[in-house]
Amino acid sequence: MSRLLTLGHSPDPDDAFMFYALAEHKIETGGWAFEHVLQDIQTLNERATRGELHISAISIHAYAYVLDRYALLPCGASMGDGYGPMIIVPEGTPLPDLADESAVAAWLRTRKIAVPGTMTSAYLALRLFAGEVNAEVVPFDEIFEHVRAGRADAGLIIHEGQLTYARDGFVQVIDFGAWWKARTGLPLPLGGNVIRKDIAPADRIEINAILHDSIRYGLDHRQAGVAHAMPLARGMDADLADKFIGMYVNEFTLDYGAAGRAAIREFLGQAHAARLIPAPVELEFVGER
Repeated sequence: MSRLLTLGHSPDPDDAFMFYALAEHKIETGGWAFEHVLQDIQTLNERATRGELHISAISIHAYAYVLDRYALLPCGASMGDGYGPMIIVPEGTPLPDLADESAVAAWLRTRKIAVPGTMTSAYLALRLFAGEVNAEVVPFDEIFEHVRAGRADAGLIIHEGQLTYARDGFVQVIDFGAWWKARTGLPLPLGGNVIRKDIAPADRIEINAILHDSIRYGLDHRQAGVAHAMPLARGMDADLADKFIGMYVNEFTLDYGAAGRAAIREFLGQAHAARLIPAPVELEFVGER
């Protein structure tokens, strides 16, 4: 009899691609069964604080709040290596000198910004850059329309909006992945997968191997994986979806590696120094001491 695990992830093409092999039963799962729970990242972050799912995608920012309940899986990372969440405004909006970071930060502090959630890594990057801001939480897939309608001055966008904003009549103010890379030399750690600590350590290692195999299968069968993900590729054709998937499902996703681990430590270390998270974070990866 299979042992059932709940697996939470976002309804986005990169996550769908990552778990294509699991969803379509392309790999052996060793007696484990997976119930896929598709919800936006802010909802998954909130559910993680309550320990509701066995395995979940989570914002690296939110990981700082669930250390007692979850450990990080070495696979499943979404890293922005020189790119990432960005602030956008409608075309024609008067802007400060975009080459002057202090001017951009000051400008942001005087605007109302639609954000996809206060536990997202995108929001933490915004706070590290600009400090206190006037933020309004808006579902990530409604931010363009919210800003276009004038209900916010700017939007903090994640997911496919990073590739479609210009087509939809917006201009970029700042890309936080590029800013972070210039500041630290590291990728911006956006999301990861976590697993509940009440699952036995040996089982956690076995489950991590299954999820790693799913990601590896997708990368090795890319065309089929992209086709599987297309129903969730909002407003993107196959070529654009493939580009987006490549941004966030790659070698970092198979394993954070030294650079990915260093990036999380730096990101959350700076957050704690700025008093944006409650306590220092000691990373706990499955299978590592």
